[in-house]
Amino acid sequence: MADHNDRTPHIPGQRQESPAAHGQALDFPPPPPSLEEKEPRLEALREWWADAWDDGGFLHDRWEDLRRAPALGWHGMANWVKTSLGLAGICAVLILLDGATDVLADTLHSLLTAVPRVQVGADTSHGVFAVVDQPIRSYIAAHSAALPISASTVYTVWQIVGLFGLVGGFFRSSGARLTWTAWGAASIAMVWDTAPDEGRTIATGLAVLAWTVASAFALRGLTLRPAFFTHIHNAGHQIEPHIHLPAPAVPDADDTPDNVHPLQKR
Repeated sequence: MADHNDRTPHIPGQRQESPAAHGQALDFPPPPPSLEEKEPRLEALREWWADAWDDGGFLHDRWEDLRRAPALGWHGMANWVKTSLGLAGICAVLILLDGATDVLADTLHSLLTAVPRVQVGADTSHGVFAVVDQPIRSYIAAHSAALPISASTVYTVWQIVGLFGLVGGFFRSSGARLTWTAWGAASIAMVWDTAPDEGRTIATGLAVLAWTVASAFALRGLTLRPAFFTHIHNAGHQIEPHIHLPAPAVPDADDTPDNVHPLQKR
């Protein structure tokens, strides 16, 4: 039979210890920081923000670099502004290229295939232009059968190269003028090879005349007259300063003091 005296009496107002006090503590969320702990952090942040915008502060100097960049120009602006503008430009170019790659490819394919299919003897041009154009079309169609591209594509490339040489030569580009010269020689050779035997001379002459007239624009400013350079040497008055120092005067024998005697070896 249990002894009633072994029971621990319950005393009102006395703190009862939980069994977990002697064992593993219960996991409770940490109390939120008090208002006194938040105020020093906010005060430090406000102080840093004020110091950064004062004269000599980090944000103040960066803002001055941005404000003076338009007036200083590319060479005078801060290096970090140049770096930021360069990176922004590179990113913009990459984004544009990524989005325009398919559009450019489709446009180039449409441009190269826009010309009707070239056939030997096809009557696609008229007038004087046909005398030069028909032999070139026939030559391209006869010699491009084994190529991986169609004859119409070759004909379009030939036209683009000629246009590039004409426009670039007009703006005095040496490379474009060389391209125009080679393009004209190749065109005349194709006309000579493909034109009918009865009219080969006339067709080739018209091709030469047409290329010569167009060369007035592509080779403007180019002259075959040799240039002479004459160097005129004008020897003007030359001024050469000279400094003359007079020789020291030698005193006379009578002016020698009595107390001055020459050195004598004893």
